Amino acid sequence: MARDYYEVLGVPRTASKEDIKKAFRKLAREYHPDVSQHSDAENRFKEINEAYEVLNDDEKRARYDRFGAAGVNGGGFSGAGGFGVSGFEEIFEEFFNNFGGARAGSRRRGPRPGADRRVDVTVTFEESVFGIEKLVEFDRLTTCETCSGGGAEPGTSPTRCPECKGTGEIRRVDQTFLGAMVRTAPCPRCGGRGEIIPNPCRTCTGSGLLRKRAALNVQIPPGVREGLQIQIKGEGDAGERGAPPGNLYVVIDVKEHAFFKRKENDIILDITINIAQAALGDKINVPTIEGDQELPIPAGTQTGKVFRLRGKGIPRLRSDGTNSGRGDQLVYVQVGVPTSLTPEQRELFERLAQTFGREVNPQQNGRGFFDRVMDFFAGEQS
Repeated sequence: MARDYYEVLGVPRTASKEDIKKAFRKLAREYHPDVSQHSDAENRFKEINEAYEVLNDDEKRARYDRFGAAGVNGGGFSGAGGFGVSGFEEIFEEFFNNFGGARAGSRRRGPRPGADRRVDVTVTFEESVFGIEKLVEFDRLTTCETCSGGGAEPGTSPTRCPECKGTGEIRRVDQTFLGAMVRTAPCPRCGGRGEIIPNPCRTCTGSGLLRKRAALNVQIPPGVREGLQIQIKGEGDAGERGAPPGNLYVVIDVKEHAFFKRKENDIILDITINIAQAALGDKINVPTIEGDQELPIPAGTQTGKVFRLRGKGIPRLRSDGTNSGRGDQLVYVQVGVPTSLTPEQRELFERLAQTFGREVNPQQNGRGFFDRVMDFFAGEQS
């Protein structure tokens, strides 16, 4: 019975992928057949590769945790002939790939491209409107300068894998209900690369990559919104041995403003005016993203009235990073009812009340306050 894969790598079942990778690299250096003094180095190296291949793959690891070795060796849920579902599919794939000379050649794996990286950047509301240049710092994998990314100690070179003879894969014959089938798999000794590194670089332990802190000036364009991702090509992890690098994704987080809100490309501002201003009219100063602006309040202004300041909103950001005009600022008016009055104010209101009378007049069907509020949130303001 095969040893437990977690035991092989010497890690707990809760180990992260990074812990698994570190354990694999350490054991691979110790038991590599070309450098190890252990008598069972070759068998241990194969065992270590097998364990790493399963535990470093999220899907395989999940099946292994649930079903054990049977879950990754075709012994899971069985179909016709007792083959596991995944194994059954692989047999047919190999059958059509190999039967009749359909196979087009070696599947030797080339260097892997670099992974993408993400960094979150927080900007103020004003910075999201006008844009800004931000210095961002993040960790990424870079090419090892000692070995120039090759993975071999300077003065040495990788050699052809003796197990797969440089093809990067091994073949085996399985007896199935269809007859003898040739199956191929990545070579466990070289990981499908077709070559091995007898003398790994001491700086990067043979990976060709090093984790370093990077700093980059990123231009945040005007009009960005919460959650927007800005792609910067080629600024992610370096690829293996000259393969293309990954990309950097800058994700925008916008701080809440004290009184401005955003709706699409418009800026929303709630203000409160007093009863006298609403009844008699006034000229007031309201804040905008560019400073105060005078706003005439007509006599008889009601709660729910919305004033539109053209071109005082947020730039419309196109997909190519350019802008096409700006939205508006919508000023939503609330008429404030005083909660406390001076004796003089009370006397004035009492005298005013006598002139208005005490009748209540229900509104006829039409555009009432509630309708205006619903129009406001639906974007139908005038």
